[in-house]
Amino acid sequence: MVLLLAGFAGLGKAQTLNVPARPTYAFGGQDFAKVIALLPQPPDPRRERLIYAQIELGNVPGWMRKMTLITTNALINGINHRVSYYVIPDYLCVGADDDYLLEPMTPILAQRVANLVGCTLPTRKMVNDIWAQAEVKLAPAPIPPSADMITVPVFNQHNSTVWAQRKAFLAAHPLGSLVAGDKKDVVISNLIYNNLQRSRFPVVIYGWQQTNGIPIQPLYNGHDQTWADYSHGIRLVQQAITVDGVPSTVAAVLTNPALAALLSDETNFPGNVIPQPYYTIPPGGQ
Repeated sequence: MVLLLAGFAGLGKAQTLNVPARPTYAFGGQDFAKVIALLPQPPDPRRERLIYAQIELGNVPGWMRKMTLITTNALINGINHRVSYYVIPDYLCVGADDDYLLEPMTPILAQRVANLVGCTLPTRKMVNDIWAQAEVKLAPAPIPPSADMITVPVFNQHNSTVWAQRKAFLAAHPLGSLVAGDKKDVVISNLIYNNLQRSRFPVVIYGWQQTNGIPIQPLYNGHDQTWADYSHGIRLVQQAITVDGVPSTVAAVLTNPALAALLSDETNFPGNVIPQPYYTIPPGGQ
């Protein structure tokens, strides 16, 4: 509640990701990659527990802390509504300003981190709106599928590829500018709990828009919640938002059939609502 009230109090101003100051002794991205490469991958919890601990510690670049304002409109039942919310400028990473690792996570860890900092994950519609308003639209750089795509060396390989792309834009758009196109999104969706395919407890992914705006990845829930590969990114969205100038939250809007279409385009529920706009964290977490 304290996090949300703090967000409400300053929603008209620049918002800051609610993490502590980065310690001077914290891992840089490359050293952190070497450490987590030694740990088992999920469902073993040790790697993700260490990632969570780093974010809780404040091991996040300074440029990622200043959140970016997204504003959109939707005509709902003949009424034009306006929503404003804040997002981190790129996918969540661990490390220093000039030495960071874009960090894939399972949805369980992503939800824990979002809860920690008063945020949520985006919906498919929000991913599209963020991409449309991004200052830097990178071209997706897929790596051929293999058994190694869920390993840290491949995470780091893709991180290097994205950094090479990002450097070309630095003069006009320095770090902290809103970036899209470098990862797929782990999203909030009705497919977390409905129309299940291979898993009773899936991760839902979407996006990785090409430069023409067409996503590589349609909304998909075919992987288990313990799956995280190199292409998955975590975009944090502040829970505190404004709707028609009035404070609200992402969760309140997504569960309200009179307003949900502001943030959701999922027509499989009346009013585009998402009744459970979160991933369920198992007892004991991840």
